[in-house]
Formats: sequence, structure tokens, C-alpha cells
Amino acid sequence: MEDIELLTRIGRDDHQAFTELYERYWDRLYASAYFHLKDAEAAEELVQDVFVNIWQKRGELTVQSVQPYLAAMLRYAVFRHLDNARRRREHHHAAQRYTPHAQAPGQIDDKLLLEMVGKLSDQLPKKCSLVFRASKLHDRALPDVAEEMGISLKTAEAHLTKALKSIRISLGRAFHLFF
Repeated sequence: MEDIELLTRIGRDDHQAFTELYERYWDRLYASAYFHLKDAEAAEELVQDVFVNIWQKRGELTVQSVQPYLAAMLRYAVFRHLDNARRRREHHHAAQRYTPHAQAPGQIDDKLLLEMVGKLSDQLPKKCSLVFRASKLHDRALPDVAEEMGISLKTAEAHLTKALKSIRISLGRAFHLFF
């Protein structure tokens, strides 16, 4: 039976004609798809999609030559597949650029502890908080902090001592409640 006759019969819902067309062209289409994709599963899926499209459009098809028509359908399916794969890779790379990398549990614990200390230091008196943050959180020397704030070194030490004591007590309570 000629290809055009097969399509005519497929247009009249002839399953046997569809099976004949499928068996006649499946291997060639699969080989072509695999050549371009180098992926057996994707090649098989695209060829199946071509035949599903043929069946779905069976009543509307007006084809002069079946082999070039099927080859064109497959070619466009391969182009769409490759374009979708490229877009997925681009989205994946973009997501990696903007997504923070996974942190080790120790890093998360340190970050959480630092956040807690930051919040506790906000509850301290203003000068106490400023001395603590500059000295401990921003790792600056206490004499430099005292000079910058216009207070004596002894006063800065007193503020830092008060801050450390208050934060230790608060953290101790928080950990006691937590555990």
C-alpha cells in the first residue's frame, strides 16, 4: 500500500493503516532523532509524539509526500526539544547564581547564634550596644572604639563587660529553655 493511501485510511480512523505507517517509518525517524539528540529515551519520546500528532490530526491532514512530512515533523520536534533543554539549562544556571549555596549545619548554627547575639545586643543600652557591636561583631580593637566614641578606655571596658554579662545570661536562659 502506498503512503498516501495509508494516510487516507488513517483519516478514516483505520488503526491497521496507522500501525502500518508506524512500522514503516518508526526506525528511520528514531535513528534520525537519536543522531541529533544522542539520547535514546528522548529520541523515542519525540518519535512517539510525531505519531501521536499524526493520529490526532488524521482528519485534517493533506500531505503530498509522507516521508518528507514525517521528517519535517521530527526535525521541528528535535528543535523544540533542544531549545527547551537549552532554556532549562539557562534557568538552572541563573537559579544557581541567585540561590545561596547550601551551608553546612555548623555554618547554619553559627549564623543563628550570631543572629541571636545581634538581637540581644539591640536590647542593651545604646552605648553598651555600640561598644559591643564595634568590638565583638565588627572585630575592632577596644582602644579604637573608645577613641572613636569619645569615651575613655575604662568606660569602654565597662560597657563591654556589662554587654557580655547581659548577653551571656540571656543566651544561657535561651539555651536552657531550648534544651
